[in-house]
Amino acid sequence: MEQELQLLWAAIVTYVLAGITAVIGVVLGKRPERSVLTLMFAGLALQAASIGLRWERLGHGPFITMFEILNSNVWSLMVAYTVAYWRIPRIRASAAIVMPLMFIMLGWLMVTHPGEGHYPPTYNTPWLYIHIGLGKVFLGAVLVAVGLSCVIILRHFGFGIRRLGQLPPSPQLDELAFRCMAIGLIFHTLMLIAGAIWAQDAWGRYWDWDPLETWAFITWLTVAFTIHARLAFRISPPVHAAMILTVFVTAFLTFFGVPFVSMTPHQGAV
Repeated sequence: MEQELQLLWAAIVTYVLAGITAVIGVVLGKRPERSVLTLMFAGLALQAASIGLRWERLGHGPFITMFEILNSNVWSLMVAYTVAYWRIPRIRASAAIVMPLMFIMLGWLMVTHPGEGHYPPTYNTPWLYIHIGLGKVFLGAVLVAVGLSCVIILRHFGFGIRRLGQLPPSPQLDELAFRCMAIGLIFHTLMLIAGAIWAQDAWGRYWDWDPLETWAFITWLTVAFTIHARLAFRISPPVHAAMILTVFVTAFLTFFGVPFVSMTPHQGAV
């Protein structure tokens, strides 16, 4: 375990350096994009090695304990944002906002006990991996939308107009955020379907309205309503941005709150 944790700490330090570099670049009006991207890729490689070593040692994926869930989700969120940062150069200044948001999860990960958990036999099905993978793509798409939405809101209230000037105008950011949310809705829908198939294989029922299933459906409704409102009512970019932040908060509580507050999430798994 020691080598796993050493690699993880190295990844965390690398992510922090990437975030600090991005923030300093925006504050000073510089564009250290290559350095930020290199640090992001380095952090992903180090964290992937850490997760891989733990997976090999325990014989199951990182989805049992809070430590494993946080660890794997930090990695998947960073993958999503790094790909967006790499492929969409015009949004790169948003790293000065997204990376500090990731620092919250990194801090939580650092204080979470890395102990092992019980791997229920009902988890041993390919549909679980499909279900979890689709969920991670959903969260990653929403994270990119959140970064863009924060820029829109800051500009609306008169903050960072000059320092975030290298980013496209708010209407263009709003359109990009909308597309990310549309991708998120697709993958969240597929996640629910895959989860239902997994539940049938594991527990003999597709849906039972347990707390996690209920909140996952509530999250789906918030995503669908946000997209519908954007299309049907032509809401302004700041309002759309605020709705996206609401989606992110709801999704965050669903993924990281409900399973560890409720006494019966996915009852029958253990």
